[in-house]
Amino acid sequence: MTVIGVLGLQGAVGEHLKQLQSCGVDAVVVKKAEQLQDIDGLIIPGGESTAIRNLMDRYGFVEPLKSFEQPIFGTCAGMVLLANELSGTEESHLQRINIRVKRNASGRQKDSFEAALEVKGLEEPYHAVFIRAPYVEETGDGVEVLATYDGQVVAAKEGNILVSAFHPELTDDHRFLQLFIDMVNSSKLTVV
Repeated sequence: MTVIGVLGLQGAVGEHLKQLQSCGVDAVVVKKAEQLQDIDGLIIPGGESTAIRNLMDRYGFVEPLKSFEQPIFGTCAGMVLLANELSGTEESHLQRINIRVKRNASGRQKDSFEAALEVKGLEEPYHAVFIRAPYVEETGDGVEVLATYDGQVVAAKEGNILVSAFHPELTDDHRFLQLFIDMVNSSKLTVV
């Protein structure tokens, strides 16, 4: 059975677990770096990217996540953590996808919104929830844009890394999460 971990340091951990389980996937909370060897894929949930990074440092996750070979899906803050570059700062975190991200690009909490997105690979529009959402300012070589909103990239993929500025765990529509589950299952087939 496919086992997908949700990084359990801070953020929307429970919501991701529920959605994974409703898709028939074995989902586990990952609180120790050693657990990474027992999973087929990892979700870095939305939350507060600085807080998650501080906890990643404290619990020894940074280097293991930089070398983690299985698929990773970063939602909102997870996208910020996976980006090669962050706009307006020299700082970056895991540098796993060739994008430059602007943090909190859609404003404050009160500026959160929902929108119907055309997503590459999905036949019908996807209802997306944006909360203090970042967006991708620039994509580099090898990055596939999966969705845009108001001219800005809000979902992308490079190799085994998937990112979204929105929160798929906050909807009853599992199609975007299924894109990640399909990536994990395909990755398992190529490893065997």
